[in-house]
Amino acid sequence: MKDLTEGKPLYVLWNFSIPMFISVIFQQLYNIADSVIAGKFAGEDALAAVGASYPITMIFMAIAIGSNIGCAVVISQLYGAKQYGMMKTAIFTTLVASAGLSILLMGAGLMGTRSLMEMIRTPSNIFEEGAVYLRIYIAGFLFLYLYNVGTGIFTSLGDSKTPLYFLIGSSLGNIVLDYLFVAVFQWGVPGVAWATFLAQGIACVFALWTLNKKIRNIHGEGTVLFSWNMLKKIGAIAVPSILQQSFVSIGNIFIQSLINGFGSSVIAGYSAAIKLNTFAITSFTTLGNGISSFTAQNLGAGKLKRIKEGLRAGMGIGVLAALPFLVCFFGFGGQMMGLFLKDESAQAMKTGVEFLRIVSPFYLVISIKLAADGVLRGTGQMRMFMLSTFTDLILRVILAYLFAYLGGVTAVWLSWPIGWTIAMVLSGGFAWKVIREYSFL
Repeated sequence: MKDLTEGKPLYVLWNFSIPMFISVIFQQLYNIADSVIAGKFAGEDALAAVGASYPITMIFMAIAIGSNIGCAVVISQLYGAKQYGMMKTAIFTTLVASAGLSILLMGAGLMGTRSLMEMIRTPSNIFEEGAVYLRIYIAGFLFLYLYNVGTGIFTSLGDSKTPLYFLIGSSLGNIVLDYLFVAVFQWGVPGVAWATFLAQGIACVFALWTLNKKIRNIHGEGTVLFSWNMLKKIGAIAVPSILQQSFVSIGNIFIQSLINGFGSSVIAGYSAAIKLNTFAITSFTTLGNGISSFTAQNLGAGKLKRIKEGLRAGMGIGVLAALPFLVCFFGFGGQMMGLFLKDESAQAMKTGVEFLRIVSPFYLVISIKLAADGVLRGTGQMRMFMLSTFTDLILRVILAYLFAYLGGVTAVWLSWPIGWTIAMVLSGGFAWKVIREYSFL
């Protein structure tokens, strides 16, 4: 475990963030591997089937990530204040509540799989395979949820290395199983889903076992296994985070529904490009989560001046992280799309390359926005955080439909840069407002 309240903020954040960035690389590797192996060994329709259900799977992921953020902020504050008994109560309460909620969502998702696929206007030629993939994914949601919450707890305690080790094992295992199930056994789309199910399940079990060993060594008085009052404190951060993440995913469903109207080739190209885009955005989001933990620990310790320094350092690291993605996606978009698609998939290839070249220059913008969001979450300023995020979401959805009507599918991609730029101005302004109000200057 690492105390984030000591040391120069730039070095502390850098050392804390490196394992988190590597974790994202491995996490996204197996997400991308699903699409790469599906596209290369099962064909364009298989890639489209996996991609068509992607916005729906992201709703479930959004709930897990929102819970991750909520528990991490509260636990970080308690850890920074050295209130270890309450901190352990927060950890146990989070795990109990997460298990219950994930089981309820699994049941609802399994019953509504086909309705969800119909809602996003999934083309008939990929409907059945897409529904099978989604059903298996939802069946493993308990593992996904608890693993993400466990990762948030490790991070809040200043430990960004332990989740990395599990992600490396899980990612490599998922890629091996993907190849075995799809390329060797020829299971097609179900093989992709089962590979993710098994890899995530094993990682979840080992993560919770390790977490239990770690917190046993922390001595705190007054620890209880479940507290409604603590759940309220966690919920005050988690619920807005879940809503924010979920509404973003719902917005992506509207956009996916729009894209689905252009046919399976466009769906396949967009599915591949959005996986690459998610790789980049998740990296910046992970840095934002690190800034949240840094901010919360220093807030709990009363070291308020460090938060301003942390924001500046985080923005700098975010811009540095954005540059490699910009170079790869803008300069080598064709080669990146070639990882997913065969040479004969000309329309799909063209769609993906256009998306990447329009969106990737604005990674510099969204990385700054997400760093500022980290300060807003870490200080508990959830209204400002949600206002900025919802502005981005609403603009992107409205503009996507407007641009599709005016200029076709290529024009849709312009909605990302516009939404990100306006949201960056809002989040940055809110973060500095919070800093001034708390007399951090």
